[in-house]
Amino acid sequence: MKKYAFIILGAGAAGLSLAYHLVHSKLRDQSILLIDREEKNQNDRTWCFWSNRGEVFSSIFYRSWEKIGFIHEEWQKVIPLGDYRYNMIRGIDFYQEVRQTLSARLNVDWITAPVTQIIDTPEFALVAAGGKTYQAEWVFDSRFDPNLIEKKPERYHYLLQHFLGWEIETPQPTWDPSVPILFDFRVSQETGFQFFYTLPFNENRALVEYTFFTPILLSDEEYQRGLETYLKNVLRLDTYEIHAVEKGVIPMTDHPLPRRGGSRVMNIGTRGGRVKPSSGYAFARILRDSREIVRSLEKYGTPFRVPASPRRYAWYDRLLLQILFRQPRTGKAIFTALFKNNPPQRIFRFLDEEGSLLENIHLIASLPPVPFLKALWRVSILRKI
Repeated sequence: MKKYAFIILGAGAAGLSLAYHLVHSKLRDQSILLIDREEKNQNDRTWCFWSNRGEVFSSIFYRSWEKIGFIHEEWQKVIPLGDYRYNMIRGIDFYQEVRQTLSARLNVDWITAPVTQIIDTPEFALVAAGGKTYQAEWVFDSRFDPNLIEKKPERYHYLLQHFLGWEIETPQPTWDPSVPILFDFRVSQETGFQFFYTLPFNENRALVEYTFFTPILLSDEEYQRGLETYLKNVLRLDTYEIHAVEKGVIPMTDHPLPRRGGSRVMNIGTRGGRVKPSSGYAFARILRDSREIVRSLEKYGTPFRVPASPRRYAWYDRLLLQILFRQPRTGKAIFTALFKNNPPQRIFRFLDEEGSLLENIHLIASLPPVPFLKALWRVSILRKI
């Protein structure tokens, strides 16, 4: 049986980020095994995040924008980000960058196989994969299967951020490549909270996504019909070519997702609750989490001593999830007020769970009060979802 210091299950954003941070730390010479059931050799996703600091993966930013756009039927705004940037990383660039770094390390092994069993003990953990068993001091598990969550709908919210995106090219100039559109609300809210999201690459090419925050998914035909209607009736595009398709589902829930998978097993990524419940953003949170896990290992010899966010942010998430679940049509007014009445720095610090209590109060006071009072009454007083 081969022994490792660390075994990482899943070679996606969380697993690769943790491995990358490990080999750039004081633990760089410790043995690492990565196990994934498939090769990461396709551009299967896009990650976007904001940042006001130098990021470890800045060399592979596909695009980085200094401002963002917000569109409402009655109000539009281009918002300068100040010292922040809105960044985009393509999945294939991230996979190749990290694999190239890790492949140069003799102490890092890779296995492509499904994991069949994890045995946890107080002293070590065993992982069975590909017909063999491996031992590790610590196992980090990023594999996420929503079907394994024992849902309790009477206590927690279960929404999904789901979308279909087309990377399209037009014969005529269509977009301002300096302004990604985070929200375009020129779409009916009758069937739930929904909007369009656009990442422009140049004047003729952009990734356009039809996005929902709802409990249930749509059929493929409904996503496609919505995109076609938006491109034709809103953007006035009759001719375009689709170069790539991106489809995704991100869980947005306040259901507890424990960090501990055992004495020697830590859950990371979506499995470890690193997706922001009220927004679906995860990549920057995963990078920060990887740094904190490595710091904990270096300082304490355990990965579990990572700092936690102030507990009030869990309540903020819970209230917004309640609103989007019970009052989805009000989501448009809430997000419009959020971007209309607050500087982006305050919004980003709030979403990063780094804002002060006073900043939080100013932000919440800028939003429509009635939906939040209803949500507070229902989840806090009535204790109902």
